Amino acid sequence: MQRLFALRGAHSVERNDADSILAATDELLRELMARNPLTPDSLVSAIFTVTDDLDAQFPAVAARNLGLNQVPLLCAREIPVPGSLPRIVRILMHYYAPEDHRPNHAYLGEARALRADLEAAQ
Repeated sequence: MQRLFALRGAHSVERNDADSILAATDELLRELMARNPLTPDSLVSAIFTVTDDLDAQFPAVAARNLGLNQVPLLCAREIPVPGSLPRIVRILMHYYAPEDHRPNHAYLGEARALRADLEAAQ
């Protein structure tokens, strides 16, 4: 039996340019796919957010480049909380997997600081 799951992840971006945003997002997506049973058919949707200092490209373009052409994707801005990490792309994905699956979130680069509790457990 299948169940709906939500998966989180984040990655730091080196610079505010299209190549850097796409590279970080691609690496994050590939890591999430390696850690979880994600296929284009199992994905329901994905929401990307970026910090205010990233505006050179939509992170969803990296998902499209990986073949996620039928998955609804949305890009939005993260709330600019004072003192928060700069140059971060985040993702929230919804997907179907077997009931006994346990989501394996991924926080890469400087974004590891956002959820050190999750990274220590993996």
